[in-house]
Amino acid sequence: MALLTAETFSLQFNNKRRVNKPYYPRMALLCYQLTPQNGSTPTRGHLENKEKDHAEIRFINKIKSMGLDETQCYQVTCYLTWSPCPSCARELVDFIKAHDHLNLRIFASRLYYHWRSRYQEALLLLCGSQVPVEVMGLPEFTDCWENFVDHEEPPSFNPSEKLEELDKNSRAIKRRFERIKQSRSVDVLENGLRSLQLGPVTPSSSTHNSR
Repeated sequence: MALLTAETFSLQFNNKRRVNKPYYPRMALLCYQLTPQNGSTPTRGHLENKEKDHAEIRFINKIKSMGLDETQCYQVTCYLTWSPCPSCARELVDFIKAHDHLNLRIFASRLYYHWRSRYQEALLLLCGSQVPVEVMGLPEFTDCWENFVDHEEPPSFNPSEKLEELDKNSRAIKRRFERIKQSRSVDVLENGLRSLQLGPVTPSSSTHNSR
């Protein structure tokens, strides 16, 4: 497996709200680990957006091309620099529904357009399906660093300090995500209450409740 450079990890998994100068584009990058239930060696790789195909769609096609034994279960973990867009979220949910031998978990470093309702709905679609999505924290950043990054050349930063910084920023993103889930739950409850049809008030109950 071709490994990420330390610089790529530092730049692309950077979860600050804004990029400092010198500015650079934050790519959609997906690292995946597929572990067979029988204890065989995990398969790892990473993908990024290519032309019109998002990294998530390339990941789905990659898994399909492996010809996995459908009588065996697999644990699949993905680390994403951005949470999935609405289209990719639906594709991931449909893919896992059709392949129940795969257990997929998604961890995102940053939330993509989290202030827009369509993207919030995409996150909630994943959370309410067989494809739970969570925000990366220290364990996930550490695992990504240890398993997907080339450590032969020393990085230009202190890895432990970088991981601590990522973890600190992730706490704010996790709180933001929780607010999204809570606010959408309130919306669902309010819509449900509005749809309730109350029966007509009887004369006796009207008299009883009058002041």
